[in-house]
Amino acid sequence: MNLEKLFKKFSSDKFNHQYHKVYHSYLYSLRSKKLNILEIGVADGSSLKAWAEYFKNSRIIGIDIKKINLKKKKLNKKNIFFHRGSQTNKSFLDELKRKYSKFDIIIDDGSHFPKDVIFTFKELFSSLNTNGLYFVEDTQTSYNHFFGGNAFDLKYAKTHMNYFKNLVDTLNYKEIPNPFYIKGKFDGLIKNISFYNNMIVIKKGINEIESNLVLNNSYENKRYLTKISRNRNNELKYFIKYKIIFKIYTFILFLLNLFKKTILLRF
Repeated sequence: MNLEKLFKKFSSDKFNHQYHKVYHSYLYSLRSKKLNILEIGVADGSSLKAWAEYFKNSRIIGIDIKKINLKKKKLNKKNIFFHRGSQTNKSFLDELKRKYSKFDIIIDDGSHFPKDVIFTFKELFSSLNTNGLYFVEDTQTSYNHFFGGNAFDLKYAKTHMNYFKNLVDTLNYKEIPNPFYIKGKFDGLIKNISFYNNMIVIKKGINEIESNLVLNNSYENKRYLTKISRNRNNELKYFIKYKIIFKIYTFILFLLNLFKKTILLRF
């Protein structure tokens, strides 16, 4: 049975949101594998039952801050495992990581509060296997101030949508010609970030493709080396142009942008 029918069968709101269309494109080829699948937020258990039937060979691990009666919710299946705890409790998440070591798929269908979503991603991403998938559902709360979102400052608000939009830059961190750039904890570890209606999908993977324009966050150094490799006779000319003039220009731009960020409090 496909995910659309399973979500409908178990009355999961994932069917109403049409998330099955996104999930199908990522998960269909994985359904027969033995995976560790973690879902944050159990509620009535409908999606856990759907995952358990779809991934018959996998372990379906559900966590929720509330006490769940597995028998009453009909979650007492051999491939469903439940743990009670909060997605923002670091000790609880650490214990979960120790128990299961690595996850192949993580689905955040928890509180949907921006700060909780961001915290959980930062804590659990390291436990996601290479080529693993991290799904964030119901991102509409990012725009809703009753959920801690912000409908009035879409570009700079500290929401989970903006967090993941900014995370896109990690895909191209080797293309950033900023000599003061500090490598982030996710740089080189994400292959893809996709945005859908009320949903985000992050694929973990090694992403260390070298830039053809920048070397160690310096366009000037890359350009200088390229030029002298072609013509050694003009080495001094290229040195002055790229190592001095271009670097001064870059530094001036850095100072201007630092000043702008300071007065606008954008850090």
